[in-house]
Amino acid sequence: MKRYLVTFLILAGASLLLPAQRKTINLPDLPGFVTLKCDFHMHTVFSDGNVWPTVRVAEAYRDGLDAIAITDHIEYQPKKDYIPTDHNAAWKIAGNAAREGNIILVHGAEITRDMPPGHLNALFITDANALVKDSVYDAIEAAVKQGAFIHWNHPGWKSQEPDGIPKLYGIHKRLLSNGWIHGIEFFNDSEYYPNILEWCREYKLAVLANSDEHGIISESYPAHRPMNLVFARERTPESLKEALFAGRTLVWFDNTLAGKVEYARPFFYQCISIGKRFYETGKNYYFEITNKSDIPFYLVNGPKGAPSSITIPANASARVVLSKSFSGTLAYDVKNILTGTGEVLNVEIRY
Repeated sequence: MKRYLVTFLILAGASLLLPAQRKTINLPDLPGFVTLKCDFHMHTVFSDGNVWPTVRVAEAYRDGLDAIAITDHIEYQPKKDYIPTDHNAAWKIAGNAAREGNIILVHGAEITRDMPPGHLNALFITDANALVKDSVYDAIEAAVKQGAFIHWNHPGWKSQEPDGIPKLYGIHKRLLSNGWIHGIEFFNDSEYYPNILEWCREYKLAVLANSDEHGIISESYPAHRPMNLVFARERTPESLKEALFAGRTLVWFDNTLAGKVEYARPFFYQCISIGKRFYETGKNYYFEITNKSDIPFYLVNGPKGAPSSITIPANASARVVLSKSFSGTLAYDVKNILTGTGEVLNVEIRY
C-alpha cells in the first residue's frame, strides 16, 4: 500500500504549476565562468519540513535560482507515521518540475548526528537510502563512495555549540585528512560564523550559505534568501559539481558577500564600472561609479584628501567629487564584503 501511495504522490506532485514569473537576479559572471545562484539546504514533509517537494522548486523558480538541493534528514523523520520513509522520494517527486523550470535539482540528503560531527549534507548522491548506517563515519563513507560533495552544516549552531563558536573536533580533522569534507556553511538561516573563512582557506574548502528552510521561503526571506554564488564553467550539473569541489564560491546573505579574496575581488570589479570625468571646476573632478548588481557596496576608510566613504547602491550610480589636489591611490575597504575574521575586501577605484 505504501508503495502505491508514493507512486500516486509522485504523479500528483509532478503536475504542480510553476509561478508565471521568474525573478531576474542581477549578478555578473566572472571571466570564463557563469555565476550560478544556488541553495543547497532545504527540507520538505519527507523529514521535518512543512511543504511538498515541488513547492521548493516553485520557490526557486520564482526567486531566480539556477540550482537547489532538497536535503531531508536521514535520521530524523518526525512524520514517518504518516508519510512513508523513502529518502529518495523528495528528489523523485521534484524532478519533473525542476526540468520544466530549468532548475538544476541536486540529489541530496542530510546526515543528522550529534556534535561531533554535527549535521552534514551529502550532495550529488545516487541513493540516499544507502546512507542509513549506525556509524556516522560509515554513513559519510557511503556518500563519498557515491561521489558526494560533503558540506558541514551550521557548525556554530547553538543547539550543538552553546557558545555559538564552531570548533574542529577529532572526527572533523580525520574527515578533512581523508578529503571527506568539501565545504562548510559560513551562513545558515540567520547566523554566520566568521572563523569558517580561515578553515576554508586552510583546507581549500568551498564557502557556503544556505537557507535551511523548513517552512515557506518568502515568509523567512521577504527580500532574498541566502545563496551560494558558484562560478561554473557551464550551466550544467557536471560543471556545478566541479566548481563546488574546486571551491569557486562566494556567498550572499542580506546585503553582505563573503568568501575568498581570489573570487571576491574580481567579482566586485565585474559589478561596477567607473565613468569618465563629466565635470570639473578649478578645485574638483566629478565622475560616477555605476553598480550593475543587486548588491549595494559600502566603501569606507578612504584615503586622506578623498571622500572618506562612498555608498554605491544596487543597480544605481554614485557621484564622486574628488579634489584635484589628490594624487594618491583611491583605495577603500568594502565594508560588506567579508574575507576573513575581522577582514574585509580592499579595492582601488581607478578614476
